[in-house]
Formats: sequence, C-alpha cells, structure tokens
Amino acid sequence: MTKVTAIASALMVLFSTTSTSSAFTTPSPSFHSKTTQRSTHQPLSLNMMVDMDILSTSSTLISDATAVVADVATKMEPTYSKASYYTTLGLYVMSFPGIWSQIKRSTSAKIKRKTYLSDGETADNGKDLRQQAGEIMAYMKANNYEVVEAGEVITFRGLVQRSKSQAFFLVFCTLLGMASLALVLQIQFQDLVLPGIGHPNWFYLCLLSPYAGIYYWNSGDREDDFKVKLASNDDDTENEITIEGNDEEIERMWRTLELREKGMVKVEGLLEQGS
Repeated sequence: MTKVTAIASALMVLFSTTSTSSAFTTPSPSFHSKTTQRSTHQPLSLNMMVDMDILSTSSTLISDATAVVADVATKMEPTYSKASYYTTLGLYVMSFPGIWSQIKRSTSAKIKRKTYLSDGETADNGKDLRQQAGEIMAYMKANNYEVVEAGEVITFRGLVQRSKSQAFFLVFCTLLGMASLALVLQIQFQDLVLPGIGHPNWFYLCLLSPYAGIYYWNSGDREDDFKVKLASNDDDTENEITIEGNDEEIERMWRTLELREKGMVKVEGLLEQGS
C-alpha cells in the first residue's frame, strides 16, 4: 500500500508539472510576425521533446501502479475459517436426507399408543363402559371409520384421502432444500467445468421439487387402522381407554371426547377459570 501511495503522489506531481509547462509554452495570440515564428521554432521542438518524456514517464508509472494493484489482489485470501466452513457443510450434508424422509413419511400414518382416563360409573356425572364405547363408536363413524373387529379390542378402519395442501407443502419444502443445496454447490465448485455442459448452473436442481408432490399424489389414498381397548378400575370410578392409531387422529379424539391422558394432570387455562 505504501508503494501504491508513492506512485499516486508522483502521478499528481507529474500531471501538475505537465499542465504548468503547457501553460508556459502556449503561444500568445497577439504576435503574428514572421520573426517571432522563426524565433519560437526551436523552443517548440524542445517543448515537444519534454512532453514526450513526460508521457513516457506517466505510462511507466501507470503500468507500475497497475502491476502493484494486481499483485495485491492476487495475494488476497479469504478471511473465513476453513474448518468452520467445512464443519457447517458437513452438518448440512448429514441433515439433507431429512427431505427424503419427510416425503416418505407423508404417505404413511404416524402410529402411536396412548392411554386416557374418564370418569367411571360410580363417579359424579360418570359413564359406564357401554356408554363410553357408544361415544367412541359414534365419533369414529362420524369420521368415516368402520368397525372391522369387535371384541376385547375394537378395531376401526378408515380411508384417509389425499390432501392438496399436503402435496403443495411437500413441493415447497423440497424447493427450499434444493435451493439451499444449489447455493452450497455453487460456492464449493465455482471453477468446475463439465464436458459438454461447461460451468453448471446448480439452481436447475430446483426443477426437481414438483416430483415430491407427484410422488405423494401417486401414492393414493391410504387405509388407517384404529384400535381401542376399554377397561375400568375395581371401584368403577375411572374408565381406562387405550388407543393405538394415527397420532393426529388420537389428538383430535381425546380433545373431542374430553379425555385425560393417564399420568398427566390437566391445568385449566385463564379463560376456563374465568368461565
């Protein structure tokens, strides 16, 4: 940087000298005699030689300044930590398969098994097992589930239709994942040249995102099984309801039937306390 500053200062002095010399060598418009023209012929030649020398020196200084700037630009190195960069890149590569997992899981139900409680026959405003079974049966039929097996464990089976919103959601998630992958590849392989293609545009990977929605839609509707087992304690004060099925359906069911999850204590909210 010191060398560049010195060259710039020299150029400023040089240009100021050039302008001064040109001011002194400009012929006065008030003299037109032949004697004056003959007497100024020799000084004009000398001034031309001085100007040529100044131009040569200027070009030399400009070329030196350009070489110095190019040398400084060549020696510049990235200031980020390569270890940090490759660590982040490795974590991203390991998490990227989660997109495929999300697409695969969208075509199948997330099965869970939970146990809930309700007030039994001897409790205030309680229900016996027959009444509790009737409520569960009515709820399942209202949600297009049919009884497949009725015994100690009641098995329901229902048809879950494809969802357009789910298909669009998968396309959106895949688009974001592919765009981030393309950005990483664009940074990592800047100088890559493929035969017959040249420098690849990695953002074309985003065109694969609609296939996530197509895969989900082609999987079609699915059938879900829902199993319910009823029992009561010795005093008939509590009914125990064991449910196995789709996690989302279980969540809707216990909220609708106002059941309590076993081992959990219900805490009333501010709105419930005010009412």
